[in-house]
Order: sequence, then C-alpha cells, then structure tokens
Amino acid sequence: MRSWIAARFRAAVAAGASLTGKRFGLLVASSIVATSAIVVAAATNQPEASPLATLLGHSLAADRTPVAVEPAPAPEPEPEVEVEGPAEPVSHESTPAPVHNIIPTPEPEPIVIPEEPAPEPAPEPAPEKEPREEPAPTPPPPKPEAGRIKHVFLISLVSSGYQAAFGTTGSTMPYLDGTLRPKGLLLSNYSVLSEATTPNGVATISGQPPNAATKTDCPTLVEFPPTATPSKAGILPGEGCVWPVATNTLAGQLSVASFTWKAYLEEMKDPTTGEPADCVYQGPEEEEKVEPGGYSNRLNPFTHFHSLLDVGECEEADVPLGELKVDLKSEAKTPSFSYISPDLCKAGVTGQCPEGAATGPAAADEWLAEVVPQILESPAYKKDGLLIVAFGGLNPPLPPAEGETPPPPPPNPLKTGAVLISKFITKGSNDAAPYDPYSLLRSTEELFGLNLLAKAGDKTTKTFAPELLGESGAGSGKKAGGG
Repeated sequence: MRSWIAARFRAAVAAGASLTGKRFGLLVASSIVATSAIVVAAATNQPEASPLATLLGHSLAADRTPVAVEPAPAPEPEPEVEVEGPAEPVSHESTPAPVHNIIPTPEPEPIVIPEEPAPEPAPEPAPEKEPREEPAPTPPPPKPEAGRIKHVFLISLVSSGYQAAFGTTGSTMPYLDGTLRPKGLLLSNYSVLSEATTPNGVATISGQPPNAATKTDCPTLVEFPPTATPSKAGILPGEGCVWPVATNTLAGQLSVASFTWKAYLEEMKDPTTGEPADCVYQGPEEEEKVEPGGYSNRLNPFTHFHSLLDVGECEEADVPLGELKVDLKSEAKTPSFSYISPDLCKAGVTGQCPEGAATGPAAADEWLAEVVPQILESPAYKKDGLLIVAFGGLNPPLPPAEGETPPPPPPNPLKTGAVLISKFITKGSNDAAPYDPYSLLRSTEELFGLNLLAKAGDKTTKTFAPELLGESGAGSGKKAGGG
C-alpha cells in the first residue's frame, strides 16, 4: 500500500505540474493522494492512516514553497444509524457484515496561494529639463563683392625696357605711348621680378615668388618636392614649375566667389592636330617644343597650378585668343577677369617674327592697335571696366652694332612701366610708386573684395585699387602728366 500511495503521489504531482505549474501541481496532487489514502485506510481498517498522513506531511514539508495552510476542521461526530428489527449477534469468525456506517469523505484542505507582493510604485518621472539653448550657427562669411570696377582686362607683353616704350626721346611703341597713355594712368615705376616671363606670370595670378626653375622659363614642368611646406602666408619654398593643388590662385578665388575668369592665349593649338585647343602644356617629362613666333607655355601661367589643372578649370577657361572677340560682344559673356597674351612674336619677343615683319616692341605695338579697340568698345568695359597693359618679361638687350659703344645700363634694368585705362581714372595721370606683379594681383583682389594671396599680402606691396574704388588717399606719387 505504501508503494502504491507513493506511486500515485508522484503521478499526481507530475500531472498537476504539467497543467498549472510545479508548485500548484504539488499541492493539488498532495491533497488528492492524501484523501485517497485516508479513504483506503479506513475502508480496510488499517492503522496506517496516521503514519501515512505524517509521511505526506513530510513530503509536503520538503517543498519549501511558502504556502499558508489553514488547520483542518475537527471531524464531526458520525450520525447514528438506526437499524430496524432486532439486533443480530455478530460473530467474529463469520463473514464480516456489511458496513452500514458511511464514512464521509473529508473535504480537501483549501489551497492558499500566497499573495503576490504589491508592485512597487513606479518612480516618479524626473522633472523635464529645460531644453538647452543651442548656440546660433555661425553665419557664413559675406560674399565678396566687386566695387565700381567689375570687369578687368589684363594684357601681358614682353618689354625691351622702359625707354623703348615710354622714353622721352622717342618710343618704339607709338600706339601704347601716344594713344593709350593719354587715356589713363601711367605707372612710371612699375618693374618686373625677373627677365623671364614665367615667374612674372606666376606672381601675377598667385603671389608666388620666382625660383631657380621658373627663372629658366620651365622648358620642362618640374614638380615641387613633396616635402615642400608653405609658410603661414602660403608661400611655397623650394624649386619647381608646377605648384601643388593646395596652392591657390586668383582664378581659384574668383571661381569660389562666383566671379568668372578666362585666359585668352594666341596660337594655342593641339601639338598633334594643329587645331585650336584649350589649356595646352607639355607632359611632366617632356621638353616644350616651341615653333618660332607661336604659342609657348611660358606665356600661360595658368598651366603651372594643379589647383587649376586637376579640377578642370584650366580646360574650361584657358582658351584660344579667337574667343575674346566673341565674348566681348556681350556683357553677360565677358568674364569678370580676362588675362590676354599674344603669341611670342606679337608679345614683343625679339627674333620670333617672320623675316621682314616688325619685331620686338614694334610687333607688340601693332598687335595692341588691333586688339585694344575691341576691348574699349565692348559693353562690359564701357560700363565698369579696367584695362591694364603691363609687361611680364624682358627681352635681352640687343648687342651694339659693330663699332658702336653700348649704352650704359639703366639704373633699374627691370623697370618696364604699365598703363591703366578706365572711366574711373584721371586721364593723362602718372603714379610713380613702386609697383610690380604682386601689385597687379593685390589690386585685382581688392577690386573684387578677395583675400590677399602670398606676396600680395606683404605690407610693402603697393596697390592702385583705392582710387578705382573711390577711396581717399589713393595713388602714392600720383600726378597729372609727366613721365
């Protein structure tokens, strides 16, 4: 019997656990088994009812589930059963008489499920923090604006010396000295930085100083060493002909500020097809092959900067001279800044013109007489233009004729002079302040409201922009007439 009860107990526990959870199943099964055991024990008159209950109590106690159980109610007295007829004697040796007293099945003990602890109150939400005021975004810097001058035309030639152009004893450039000079301002002390054209053109559009490579006019485009580090002013030391992409130029400044620029180069052609082409220059290991009187990379400073070559600006804006005439017909098509250079012959380089034709300064003067009127008659120039006729290099002095004594060298062999023409300039005036290619860059940047690049930002670099901007104190050494 004990084994039967234990087996039923385990089966009931398993069944209860599969239905309602382990602890609840254990209580239900225990109640059922206990009830069954009591009934069986009573029915068979075995005295194991009490030990069995004790066994079940120990089994229940082994489960440590905190269950509160109410004490079982005291058993009610059994009701007396009346038997009709006379009582028969009972023989203990005979078959047991049927039991007339019915033992009531005790009610199962109530199962008390422990109360779940009351949930802890939710923490009160933290008071909302006041939104932190974000600092106002820094407004973008104001966009550069041009002053009264909104179109600048810069013509670059090669000089045979100041006296050849503006000498009092007779100029070899009558159109420049006799026609253009009276229309505007003569910079009588303008000087180039080197005899070579490459370093002067580079300085005019970037403020970078001459170096040993540029002073040879860069027959090959030598790169700067990768270790070259620019100064705080942006000046790159060392020797090279092509500046790295981090070196800025006037062209780059104009593009960023939403101004436009173009370089117009005469006779610029594709070396293979011979057709007009944009942004022509030799390869990094190639030596430039120059046809007599033709185009040369040394007259085109825009091909010396990776910041223009690598992003396609040179391809877009460095064009053959033939496009100038077309662009001048419309103010909308005329760039804010135009850089203009003829070929080697018409720039005034001695020995570059066909035999029998004008050469040197005379050839340059004839070219000016053809091109400058187109500029002065253009809508853009008439409205707000400035024309600059300057020199970007020197011819070597001619050897004296046989039997002649060479003239004494001038006190400033790099002095060339330059002419400015604009409706905002006093006609026939002269400015004797020391100007140079850095001055051309600084003045142009100030006219368009741009920052100053490299040597253009030196305190010693003179500017002619104040008068053109209508500011006071302009034109150091300026006077009318003279030379």
